Amino acid sequence: MFSLLDVLSSVGRDWEYLHGVEPGEAVVFEPSLRTANGAPYWDINGRKITPDAAFHEDPAPDLVIVPDIHVDFSGPLPPDLLEAADWIAETHAGGALTTSVCSGALVLGASGVLDGNDATTHWGVADTLANRHRSVRVRRERVLVPAGEGHRVVTAGGASAWSDLLLYLIARLAGLEAARRIAKVWLLTTHDEGQLTYASLTAGRQHDDKLVADAQAFAANCYMDATPVAGMVARSGLSERGFLRRFRRATGQSPAEYVQTVRVEEAKQLLETTDAPIDDIAEEVGYSEPSSFRAAFRRNVGISASVYRRKWRSLSPAAVH
Repeated sequence: MFSLLDVLSSVGRDWEYLHGVEPGEAVVFEPSLRTANGAPYWDINGRKITPDAAFHEDPAPDLVIVPDIHVDFSGPLPPDLLEAADWIAETHAGGALTTSVCSGALVLGASGVLDGNDATTHWGVADTLANRHRSVRVRRERVLVPAGEGHRVVTAGGASAWSDLLLYLIARLAGLEAARRIAKVWLLTTHDEGQLTYASLTAGRQHDDKLVADAQAFAANCYMDATPVAGMVARSGLSERGFLRRFRRATGQSPAEYVQTVRVEEAKQLLETTDAPIDDIAEEVGYSEPSSFRAAFRRNVGISASVYRRKWRSLSPAAVH
């Protein structure tokens, strides 16, 4: 939890200090720790924690991060976390970007913001999340899942996935260069190719076109089909030309480009988390020709699929000598 606060507080400050540059006047993030009543409490390790404010104190947050929680997962959430869920529903309705790390996704689930969306959480509570909230599509294999209209809900996996979440949020809200700098200052990860692992997830244009959002959701579930764009057009009820024009106006991409982005993102996850042959991954994400997949991957990621896999394999203990 304190790492979340410390890293966000350092954006626009620590890199500049290390390079002898005066930080800018604008504050990038002003993180604070909030609880229902703002009173001190003791965490699971016996440390006394003093919050900065209560939930409903001003100003209302633009960004909410729910950290991992330590409760009896076999029973219902305790009253204080249900109160937190109600507050999260209010802030989300007010426009806040709503996120969670690890088991904090259970609080987001109780708030209703995950309904009908993809989400991830710690593998140990994935079944709990899925069983309690049947409309949530739990992506157990994913480290980071942006979801919902405008990607205003973001869930991260296990507790250490806070770094993935923060780099994504910093890239999205403060710019890719700020995220690169923080990654280097805090040694959160290595990005030898000059691009953050989740940078492509920040590239989507936000919009409020519900028809296009529905088509995007369809693509997220049916990207492996042979003709997903045809399915998107049919689902829209528009002519093909009208749908293509409307989709590009909302997203900045053609439907085919969007499907390709989704396929490549899914392939990245499989490259990171499985030992499946690259040709098999190509087929699994919807490419009938491995060569087409390899070209699309390099075009979207900037490196080959095999290099991408090696980069992530280098993080395993077996790779450290």
